[in-house]
Amino acid sequence: MSKLVNRTQPLKAVSLKQVSIQDAFWSSREKNVIETVVPYQWQALNDEIPGAEPSHTIENFRLAAGEAEGEYYGMVFQDSDLGKWLETVGFVLSGRRDPQLERIADEVIDLLERAQQPDGYLNTYYTVKEPGKRWTNLRDNHELYCAGHLMEAAVAYYEATGKRKFLDIMSRYADYIGTVFGGEPGQKRGYDGHPEVELALVKLYQATGERKYLELSQFFVDERGRQPHFFDLEAAERNEQPPVGRRNKKREYDYFQAHLPVREQTTAEGHAVRAVYLYSAMADLAVESGDTALLEACRKLWNDVVRTKMYVTGGIGSSEYEERFTVPFDLPNDRAYTETCAAIGLMFWAQRMLQIEKRREYADVMELALYNGVLSGISLDGKSYFYVNPLEVWPATANFRHDMSTVKVTRQPWFGCACCPPNIARLIASLGQYIYSASAADRELYVHLYIGSKLELDIDGRAVQVTQQSNYPWNGEIALEVTAAQPAEFTIALRVPGWCKGASISVNGQHVDVTEQEGGYVRIARTWESGDRIELSLDMPVELVRAHPNVRENAGKVALQRGPVVYCLEEEDNGANLQDIVLPEGARFDVHFDEHKFGGVSIVTGTGLRSEVPAEDEQRLYATHGWSKVPAPVTAIPYFAWSNRTPGEMTVWIRSNG
Repeated sequence: MSKLVNRTQPLKAVSLKQVSIQDAFWSSREKNVIETVVPYQWQALNDEIPGAEPSHTIENFRLAAGEAEGEYYGMVFQDSDLGKWLETVGFVLSGRRDPQLERIADEVIDLLERAQQPDGYLNTYYTVKEPGKRWTNLRDNHELYCAGHLMEAAVAYYEATGKRKFLDIMSRYADYIGTVFGGEPGQKRGYDGHPEVELALVKLYQATGERKYLELSQFFVDERGRQPHFFDLEAAERNEQPPVGRRNKKREYDYFQAHLPVREQTTAEGHAVRAVYLYSAMADLAVESGDTALLEACRKLWNDVVRTKMYVTGGIGSSEYEERFTVPFDLPNDRAYTETCAAIGLMFWAQRMLQIEKRREYADVMELALYNGVLSGISLDGKSYFYVNPLEVWPATANFRHDMSTVKVTRQPWFGCACCPPNIARLIASLGQYIYSASAADRELYVHLYIGSKLELDIDGRAVQVTQQSNYPWNGEIALEVTAAQPAEFTIALRVPGWCKGASISVNGQHVDVTEQEGGYVRIARTWESGDRIELSLDMPVELVRAHPNVRENAGKVALQRGPVVYCLEEEDNGANLQDIVLPEGARFDVHFDEHKFGGVSIVTGTGLRSEVPAEDEQRLYATHGWSKVPAPVTAIPYFAWSNRTPGEMTVWIRSNG
């Protein structure tokens, strides 16, 4: 008999080597990353993409190794682009052998070894452009941030291949960093302006077992925001006179999440990507150290983000200025910044919180960001990208107005600040580790995402395979089948998404009570045998989503969502002036799957109303009378798919009189 049991231990995401994705939606995207995106980005890092902004990343490392002549080029954090690319390669190699790709990666790692300084330091900007000025401007120049991305890459490559060279290179660098920073006399009591090394050091600790890396991460987190303020001290050491802009800023330290010690922070402030990277590290440390104060800070920050500062697409960071959070409910659509990296970072944080608390809300947000705020950042062919992800575009204004200069109406082949493209690649390549979590102590398996896949588990020394099949996100029919050489007693917990108002579950045809949930999961505990089959059915109608009344931008508007997918209107399907379209009260929608559009997506159609302006009013800018409304067909496509055809208007939020 199936039964529900209580939860106890934290979970652990399964490793990539345990999961293979076999899914109608995701397999093609995973293949695209492997076969198109990784080679394309390698070309970009080597400045071989015609018409794209140069990267110079590989050349910078050659300069640092003394193997080329010239000047450093690019952002101060250019090294991080290579770190994310190498991490993606590690994730790819976790799932399949690719000798040629591995050879390229090994050659790059050899280059990193040659560029590393005798004391372990590895940063091309300071080695090439400003030798002798290491650690003089942590506030602005991303030294530890770059180190963090290379550390993450080293861990991923080691776990995929078993080769230690890259891990040893970054361990030497981490050891050197540990001599520079700390609480001992002569050490710097500081931290990077862009959090990242904190979560990377936790991964390095987990890969090597060296507790000193965990302690260094804890040091960086604990120091942030303390007084006297480190950024003031280092600015004084370099005799910096604050620029006029900085002197007049209303807010200073919160941009770096350094306005208060982290345990005292209750609202998400500043640069959105920096924030969620920091919060991810805080969640990691809360688990590793059992720090309840750190966990409580994470909870408060989470609530502030998802309840007052998150777009319906899972995007965060509404302001172009400083790429930052602003105030609660300030969520403009046409000026939405919503950097792709911020949605990815939100996924990182959500996954970590989910392991700690096993609450559906975290998985819901992780899924929302994945299918909307993240996927919108990459074209269907994998060769162009959005850095900024607005929810409304009128190309004529976006291309003209200075205050909308960051809004692009088409995806770009590359960026001078190219953090987003390799970030998307590494996320998709590592997607397998977001689908499931397990607790060996409690013999339980949690299913967070519904993605066709095959999972290999060890339950008390018994090999178990769980195969998931679905056509998600286009319908809610999901099946999981267990294969086991011997019967195995454990729990499978299935998420009933927060957007789903009706669900049913059966095991071998026998009904399971879905009303008994823990944290939004239905837990099925039994002795599983080969051939046991779970069938989950999730109702997936088109829903009209309304924003909180305090979101002034969306008063009187609705967004269309079906399952985890948020929809939008494009000019190509609906004509110009999308803001004139009104959905009438009681509007009904049809859904059909179109295998020829965007690689196969579900399209939503219905009927709205549009203004009919008589000829005599065409030349009037204003009038004291209204215009009649006439029926007009409405076609909505998934938000992630917009801007893959003719450039034109787009909107997520639609006027409604219902």
